[in-house]
Amino acid sequence: MTIPLTLPYSGTFSDRELIKFCAENPDIGIERDEHGRISIDMSLSYSLTSSNNSELNTEIGLWNRKTKAGRVIDSNGGFFLKDRSMRAPDVAWIRREQWDALSEGEKKSIPHLVPDFVIELLSDTDSPKRTQKKMEKWIKNGVRLAWLVDPPHQQTEIYRPAQPTETQPFSATLSGKTVLEGFETVLADILD
Repeated sequence: MTIPLTLPYSGTFSDRELIKFCAENPDIGIERDEHGRISIDMSLSYSLTSSNNSELNTEIGLWNRKTKAGRVIDSNGGFFLKDRSMRAPDVAWIRREQWDALSEGEKKSIPHLVPDFVIELLSDTDSPKRTQKKMEKWIKNGVRLAWLVDPPHQQTEIYRPAQPTETQPFSATLSGKTVLEGFETVLADILD
């Protein structure tokens, strides 16, 4: 369950204040939308969701370990985006050039950086419509490829800039296209 939070003062958190707020509250998921509204994810992931998320991270991580093409970031890592939001996807991948351009301080904080690829895993407590809008915002902010993985319906929605959303069943082979070059997976083989 994600709870929108209205803060009892005027204004919004600056990026620095938001980083401090996140650091002081490490046990909760915190995001900021493009309007400055803070959302707190208070839900504990069920074992199945947690397992599926681990499998997705592992799948991207194994490909990345072979290619050494970039860095994989899990759901604990957030990004400040162009629209002033701060979002944390379930899986993110950043190409090597982007990662290497970050300072050591940025690598140890929440960087102003748009991942190249993201995965959002729809859980039992997520709103499908809200998550679909979130996927569109990832793309509007510059993400080159995004997957909304939907275990209850055994399908994945694929988002790319300037292209209609494509839906693939878990039995289909998903491709990293030109973003995760050479990456392919069949989610039916790894997710429950």
